[in-house]
Amino acid sequence: MSIRLPAHTRRSAARRRPGRRPRTRIATVLALVLAVAAALLGAAPAPPAGPEPAPSSPVAYDVAARLGVPVTLADGTVLRGDVYTPAVAGTATPAAGPFPVLLVQTPYGRAAKADELAYFVRRGYVAASVDVRGTGSSTGSWSPFAPVEARDGAALVDWAAALPHSDGEVGLYGDSYTGINQISTAAAVGPGSPVKAIFPVVAGNDLYRDLVTMGGLPNAEFMPLWLLYTGLGNLTNPILSALMSGSTQNVLDTLSLVLQHLGGVASANLPILTGLLTGGEEAYDGDFWQRRRPADQLAGVVANGVPAFLVGGWYDLFQRGALMNYAGLQNAWAGRPAGAPMTSDQQVTDRYQLLMGPWYHDPRQDPEFDLAALQLRWYDHWLKGLDTGIAGAPDPNPLHVKELGSDRWLDTRSYPFAGADPTRLYLGKGRTGTAAASANDGLLTPALPASDNSEFITWTSTISSCTRSTAQWIGGFVQDPACTESNTARESGPNSLVYTTAPMDEARTIAGPIGATLYAQANTNETQFVVTVTDVAPDGSSVPLTTGALAGSHRTVDPARSWYAPDGSYLMPYHPSTRESTAATPAFRVARYDLEIFPTFAAIAAGHRVRVVVTTADTPHLAPTLSQSLNLLAGIYQVKEGPSAPSSVTIPLAPASAFATPCTEVCP
Repeated sequence: MSIRLPAHTRRSAARRRPGRRPRTRIATVLALVLAVAAALLGAAPAPPAGPEPAPSSPVAYDVAARLGVPVTLADGTVLRGDVYTPAVAGTATPAAGPFPVLLVQTPYGRAAKADELAYFVRRGYVAASVDVRGTGSSTGSWSPFAPVEARDGAALVDWAAALPHSDGEVGLYGDSYTGINQISTAAAVGPGSPVKAIFPVVAGNDLYRDLVTMGGLPNAEFMPLWLLYTGLGNLTNPILSALMSGSTQNVLDTLSLVLQHLGGVASANLPILTGLLTGGEEAYDGDFWQRRRPADQLAGVVANGVPAFLVGGWYDLFQRGALMNYAGLQNAWAGRPAGAPMTSDQQVTDRYQLLMGPWYHDPRQDPEFDLAALQLRWYDHWLKGLDTGIAGAPDPNPLHVKELGSDRWLDTRSYPFAGADPTRLYLGKGRTGTAAASANDGLLTPALPASDNSEFITWTSTISSCTRSTAQWIGGFVQDPACTESNTARESGPNSLVYTTAPMDEARTIAGPIGATLYAQANTNETQFVVTVTDVAPDGSSVPLTTGALAGSHRTVDPARSWYAPDGSYLMPYHPSTRESTAATPAFRVARYDLEIFPTFAAIAAGHRVRVVVTTADTPHLAPTLSQSLNLLAGIYQVKEGPSAPSSVTIPLAPASAFATPCTEVCP
């Protein structure tokens, strides 16, 4: 499926793209979840300084393939890979080379990457696509992102470097899962390894917080579909491969493989799903997820001298993680803790870059973005020594971002974004006249309300799915433009409170992570809060920008791992979310809830307003665990406002002029 870009991204594209028939409403399209799961596989540019960079490698070869090549690991596990070699033009005869090698490690079936890899093979790269252990035609038992895959990756790097026609240098390739295992492999190879560059696309940083849950609430939209898809694929891919080969012996061997893979489904997919939804160990940030945290591997990538170009999306599953990976790599290079916020004056390097665009989980669906050409420039620079202009700047700005709501692609350096001042805005009583259908139509103001007030909101198990969150957490593969571009369906009724600023007197940019602090009293021992930030136009339309959520039982904050605004308010609160750190909400007492709202970079035009919408559900994205649900039933909350309980949101705001360096080198 092709991605339907948000309205503010489509403005320029609309001049070149034919109109499209509106999509079916998301509520009905979600019935096609299995089909969706299968799809989950300003200023003028400145002239370049110095000599004109050399062009990237041209098309010069055909493709020769060797399929099902075995790789035997130290523990006896046999992985299978397909190897694609540049061939003499017009023939299937491998060219002499030698050539650098691109390696991808995938749980989705190695053949799925053949077309993507052919692009690079025709331009002078050997490419290898390998089924990770316990998937496809590889033996063993699979567990998602298991630490053993990093060791397997290190062994595969040595194998790839020694392939026929290889020059001994290796680049890692892939997106999503295959982007994440680039990080783990690059951290595991050791200094001086054959790995000379990686290019992780839409890769996570902290799977528990980026994807599996939000604020301790399980991701019930993506995770069940993904676990179902990978489980079925691990059982059917070996059979399909064997049947296509036509070999009886192959079929018999493959039945043995299926039994091994069935063990992986039984020991991994099913326990993760049931544990996540019922409140088992997988619903907490315990040993299982901590051992699978890319954030802890970033320092190893830097220590091993491996440069990385990251690509992320403002509407991606790893919206949070891409920026955290960038900051972590830059911090490690500068000798700082990987999980710390970067400082505004911190020295940076273009060995570690991030391109953050207006994308969901597949940036290739953007017709204006040639991802393969960008990847080629990176690999050509680090693996072939070509000056493609992508690295080596004396004063780099290696963080490249699309400003949502404008046509600007910008270059900057640090995350959090230097130039954006965290501004604390308080929730207050009043009717702004901009949300007539809402229960309260409250104020969002820099001035602390003079008196205390309460607004009532009720818990609900479901809420309208008509907002961008629904499209985001199914990877963007199913969308309803009427919903991705509007949040109004969630801004009325007893399950929603709305707070809106006065109109902006000048154009501004929201840039970075957002922290919300709610003081509330509940009649239950569990609470569920969801906070969405929107851009409200003078005509009343409310475009959703970003969202955060929190289960009240996960409200404990780790001060040492949190990020702060200068006034001491949270810019990014960090919740440990271990079983030991969770605690019941005190019924009939005021408690404090600090929510992490995922980062954004969005233009707020003069005359527009910023809105904060507080709801008690995010359907179908989030669903409380069984134990959480029992404690949420019949919940009624009083959200407090005023001096004694100052509910607020801290938003990094900057004048539009604060970001003025155009992205001229790598942006679409």
